[in-house]
Amino acid sequence: MEPQGALEGVAKTALGMAMVRARESLKDDRLFDDPYAQRFLDAVPGAFPGPPVSEDLAKGGPQASLGAVFAFHGVLRTRFFDDYLLAATAAGCTQVVLLAAGLDTRAFRLPWPRGVRVFELDLPEVFAFKETVLDGAGALPVCERRVVPADLRESGVGELVAAGFAHAVPTAWLAEGLLLYLTADEVTRLLTEIGELSRPGSRLAFEHGGIADSAVLARTRGLTTMDEFTSLWRGGLREDAPGWLGRHGWRPQIHDRADVASSYGRPVPGPSGGGFLTAIRTGR
Repeated sequence: MEPQGALEGVAKTALGMAMVRARESLKDDRLFDDPYAQRFLDAVPGAFPGPPVSEDLAKGGPQASLGAVFAFHGVLRTRFFDDYLLAATAAGCTQVVLLAAGLDTRAFRLPWPRGVRVFELDLPEVFAFKETVLDGAGALPVCERRVVPADLRESGVGELVAAGFAHAVPTAWLAEGLLLYLTADEVTRLLTEIGELSRPGSRLAFEHGGIADSAVLARTRGLTTMDEFTSLWRGGLREDAPGWLGRHGWRPQIHDRADVASSYGRPVPGPSGGGFLTAIRTGR
């Protein structure tokens, strides 16, 4: 199947993140290197029509400042979650589950410890495109990789067991850029299923709080050019995430975005709140 044809149904958010990772990978002081991100973009030329970024920046257009905030967040979360996953596997989590994996290529680009198995879950149409591009690039995973087509809004993580998921093995779960696109009920159901599949010592991570301050998010929702993205936002878990996890057998920890950025030597572009949440499973 040609990549252009296989792209039908793939959310532009996944391609947008590929663009962020491709640009970061070109920097001398890059926080990570994704050698396949540009391959996805090359497979769908013209996926992001509109004025060049340089033109928008020169005019001081609203998308320039918004783009800077979202690109910064995308870079920061990629590196933070890279480090989280490597620390989790070093601590004994030999299973990794990437929920809504999108066009992420961690199974190919991270230095995994020996014996790690990575499960990737996402929509079938995402994998139709992703696997076509990766096969064309001759990409080979550096760990055991299992692709699990699933709609997390409907089937949750039930498909994992059929794909070889082992209940008795400590697992590192990652819900990167996912929860915002689910309703509160869907998030609660998903986190409950994850808890039921996680033995003590397992780990979990996702974003916590907003990507940007309320003013920036309000501007984002007001741009017609962002409608195809913001229309997909469903709000995620509406109650206090650390409190919910604490009541359901997890020990959570919040990582402030500004502190994380400082640790990587990156300045925060304007007002920013939120950050990241990691948690360790303490019981069932």
